[in-house]
Amino acid sequence: MAFSGNFMCTSFKQELMQAEHDFDNGAHTFRIALYTDSASFTAATEAYTTSNEITGTNYVAKGNALTNVNPTTSGTTAFTDFADSSWTTATFSAMGAMIFNDSHADDASVIILDFGALKTVTGGTFTITFPAADADNAIIRIA
Repeated sequence: MAFSGNFMCTSFKQELMQAEHDFDNGAHTFRIALYTDSASFTAATEAYTTSNEITGTNYVAKGNALTNVNPTTSGTTAFTDFADSSWTTATFSAMGAMIFNDSHADDASVIILDFGALKTVTGGTFTITFPAADADNAIIRIA
């Protein structure tokens, strides 16, 4: 198995400090791409790649554009999240995903998601369900 956990990419953390990502009011386009079990991603992954990206019915390269939840705070935690993302009438298998900034010149990676097992859909809907958009659960949190 090539995926080895969920990661906020280290380069993303640095790029936040350099003001290279804008989550506010849809200023930048973030996407979620799906990958096979041959993909090898870690926290050191820096950018979107087509290498080992899945293919299948109703899936296109670079995956889906995400609808973001505008950044907010609760207590001492800042966070943002995304609306769930689906592929309908789809047939494919995926082991994990990458969220990346399609507006960034390098298609900079943000988050690596490991599904824990190969997930398959055959002529149905494949949905990525994001956690609640709050300080304890949002997909991107800075505490």
